[in-house]
Amino acid sequence: MKANVDKDTCIGCALCTSICPEVFSMDDDGKSVAITTEVPADLEASTEEARDNCPVSAITAE
Repeated sequence: MKANVDKDTCIGCALCTSICPEVFSMDDDGKSVAITTEVPADLEASTEEARDNCPVSAITAE
């Protein structure tokens, strides 16, 4: 699975980082970024939860 955050869409709410801090973090601009694009198998469920709960649908995880 690969994770990505559309920084143009992200509003910087940090919900994804609270759900899955192993995959997402906040950058210097206050926007979320995927720390690693290749998500380990044991983190796929929490990555999908972060994607599904993003209020602006800025996260893709496939």
